[in-house]
Amino acid sequence: MSNPTRRDFLKTGALSTFLLGSGIALAGGCSAIQNRGKTKNVIFLVSDGMSAGTLTMADVMLRRRNGRPSNWIKMLEDGTIRRGLMDMASADRIVTDSAAAAASWGCGHRVNNGALNIGPDGTHYKPLTPIFRDAGKSTGLVTTAEITHATPAGFAVNMESRAMGEEIAEQYLQREVDFLLGGGNRHYHAEHREDGTDLYETYREAGYMVARTKGELMNGNATEGKVLGVFSNSHVPYTLDHLNTEEDLQNVPTLAEMTDLAIQNLSKNSNGFILQVEGGRVDHAAHSNDVGGLIFDQIAFDDAIEVAMDFAGNRDDTLVIITTDHGNANPGFNSAPDEDFDSIGDFRHTANWIRSGLNGDSSIAEIRERFEYATRLEMEREHAEIYRESARGNYRAAYSRMNGTSAVLGQILANYTHVNWVGGSHTADYVELATFGPGSEALEGFVINTQLFDVITEAAGVKEFISDEATAEA
Repeated sequence: MSNPTRRDFLKTGALSTFLLGSGIALAGGCSAIQNRGKTKNVIFLVSDGMSAGTLTMADVMLRRRNGRPSNWIKMLEDGTIRRGLMDMASADRIVTDSAAAAASWGCGHRVNNGALNIGPDGTHYKPLTPIFRDAGKSTGLVTTAEITHATPAGFAVNMESRAMGEEIAEQYLQREVDFLLGGGNRHYHAEHREDGTDLYETYREAGYMVARTKGELMNGNATEGKVLGVFSNSHVPYTLDHLNTEEDLQNVPTLAEMTDLAIQNLSKNSNGFILQVEGGRVDHAAHSNDVGGLIFDQIAFDDAIEVAMDFAGNRDDTLVIITTDHGNANPGFNSAPDEDFDSIGDFRHTANWIRSGLNGDSSIAEIRERFEYATRLEMEREHAEIYRESARGNYRAAYSRMNGTSAVLGQILANYTHVNWVGGSHTADYVELATFGPGSEALEGFVINTQLFDVITEAAGVKEFISDEATAEA
C-alpha cells in the first residue's frame, strides 16, 4: 500500500487512510487507534439543542446573505470531516436532557436525566477533564450558557443534580479546570451565593486570572495560566441581541473570541489539552420558539467551528468533534416565498427581547410597536390580540405545551417568516456528528453517545488515568 499524502492526511484524518470501509465498530475502531498511535489535543464543540432544521437554516441564511455556506456544511462539501448519526438516549429516558447527554460523553456511561457523571446505582464515574488533568494535559470549558450549566459540567464534575450550580463552581476549582469562560455570576458572587462566599476571590487565591468583562479578558493575560471569565449574571446574551446592544458589544466576548483565547492558552501545554466549546443559547432559543435567537446563535457557533479548524486543520495531532446533545423543537422553514425567510436576517432583536418588555397589561399598540421594532415586520392587530390573551393566561392551543407566551409568539412569527416548530422541548432525533483528525475513523456511521468517551480516551492515550474508584473527590 502506498503511503498517504499530506492532503489525504488532512482531508480524512490521521488514521483513516490505513482503514478500509466505513461504520467501523467501536472495538475495531479503538483497536485501530491503539495500534496506530495517539492524538495530542481534543476539541469538542456542542451546539446545544440543535435540530437538523437549525443546521440547515443557518447554512441557508449564510448562503443568501453572505454568499457562502456555513463552515460545518462547507467541510461536508469538501470531504474534510466525517459524518455520523448518534443516539443520545439517557439511562432513564428516550429523550435526554443536557446533563445526561454531556455525561454520556464525559464519563462513557448513560446516567439518568439531570445527573452529572453519577450512575443510577450511585456510582461516581471519573469524567474527562480530571482524566486529562491527571495525564498532564490542560483542560478548558467555554460556553454561552452559565459556565456551571449542564453541558460543560458534564465534562468535569460529579453531581447528583445539574441544578447545583454553586457546588459545580466549587468543584471546577477542586478539579483544577484550567480555563473557564461563560456566564453565571450568580454562582460566584458573594451577594448571590447562598453561603455568601466570594468565589472569585477564592479562584484568585488559587492563581486564576479573573475577568468580568471582555475588556478585562482581552487586556489581561488570558493566554497564560489559569483563567476564569464570567460575563453575565446568568447566561450570556443571545447573539442577535448582543449585536444590537452597545453595552454587550463592549463587555461580552463572542463564542469565537472565547474559543480563540482558550486554544491560545491551552495549546501552550506541550502535553496537549482538551477543550469543550458549547453554543448553549441555541437550545434556549429553541425552547422559546425564537427563530432570530436560534439562527444567529447557530451562526455564532459556526464561527467558533472556524476558529477550531483554523487550529486543527493543518495539524495531525488534534481530534475535533462537532455535534449536538439533542434536537429541540424541530424548527423548519415551510414552503413560502424565499423573502419571508430572508426577513429573519433583518431582525434587530430576539423574541425573548420582545417578551421581556411586555405583560398581560400591555396595550395592543405597545405589543405591535415592540414586535415591529425588533423584527422590522408590521404586526397585524389580530396577532397582537392573540399574544395579549396568552400573556393573560387565556389562550388555549390544541397542544397544551403551546399555550405559553414564547410558543404563541413563535407561532405568530411563523405567520411572517414561515419557520414553525413541533413544540418547545427536547426531541428524540438521532443527532448530527462530525469529526476530524486522529480517532475520527472510529466515529463514522451510526454511533451510540457513550462511544465518544472510549474513542477520546483511547485516541488521546489517557485510558490509564480512568479509575474505578472515580469518586466526587477525584
